Amino acid sequence: MKRRNFITASLLGITGVAYGLGSRSRAATKNVMSVPARPNKVVPPGPRGLIDRAKAAMATHQDILLHTDRIGIADYSLHSAKKRFHIVDLANGTSQSFLVAHGKGSDLRHTGWLQKFSNVPGSEASSGGSYMTSETYVGKHGTSRRLKGLDPSNNMAEPRAIVIHGAWYAEPEMIDSYGKLGRSQGCFAFSESDLDIILERLGPGRLLYADKI
Repeated sequence: MKRRNFITASLLGITGVAYGLGSRSRAATKNVMSVPARPNKVVPPGPRGLIDRAKAAMATHQDILLHTDRIGIADYSLHSAKKRFHIVDLANGTSQSFLVAHGKGSDLRHTGWLQKFSNVPGSEASSGGSYMTSETYVGKHGTSRRLKGLDPSNNMAEPRAIVIHGAWYAEPEMIDSYGKLGRSQGCFAFSESDLDIILERLGPGRLLYADKI
């Protein structure tokens, strides 16, 4: 099977099985592999438009991606108290879901809801669109992963230093205390306890897609 057809077929399988679009056949259900390690699970229900956009992004950028076996999807339609970042395994339709913070400039009143995206330097806002994961480095937030913005909506990601990193304000305890996560300066900030698996599963050359419906 050609590479493009394989990717499209895999993503279509996720759309039907993981997002509950249309009827679920017994065969489709059997194809979802059960992985014992938490938090692996079938991709949770979500808006059809988001997975469709992620599919389109994969097709658009597949020639420059080093790996197309996994994709990271940030569903910024959801409140920051929800596990809205999904690492999707395209081969078997399973996913792992995590908390992720958004930028201060995207939520000026700190409601927990992302209100807007921005690609402007100094905005401290999250940027929507397609990213390619790059190398790890050690900076002020510890081990982090650089990101390259692939779309006009996020092509300033590198000069803005928009990266994946761990942060104290992205810990579950923040939700227990305040009902929401803290805010980043536009980066994808995760719990320190989740960071290692995210860095490993989204190694260099994979697609990370961020959007809201």
